Amino acid sequence: MPILTTAITTFILLVLIGIVVGIFMNRGGRSWLGRRVAEATGIGDVTYALVGIAGSFMGFHIGVILELLPSLLLYIAAIAGAFLTIILWRRA
Repeated sequence: MPILTTAITTFILLVLIGIVVGIFMNRGGRSWLGRRVAEATGIGDVTYALVGIAGSFMGFHIGVILELLPSLLLYIAAIAGAFLTIILWRRA
């Protein structure tokens, strides 16, 4: 049962990390005009949150591949992955 609890906790934390980073990047990373254009085209908080969630999962699993041992480093990799994914997504 502890493995299941850890897996559920990790899943929830990765989703929360992605949502927080996505909303932060949408609201704090753009100018006022950029936010208005994004709202007019339909790219809002939900889209940024979903891209952030995808990035947090990618960052976490890249951390697992790199064998980052302390779990704190894995969550830092998830945050970095979410930021990097959103930055690259904006430039595409």
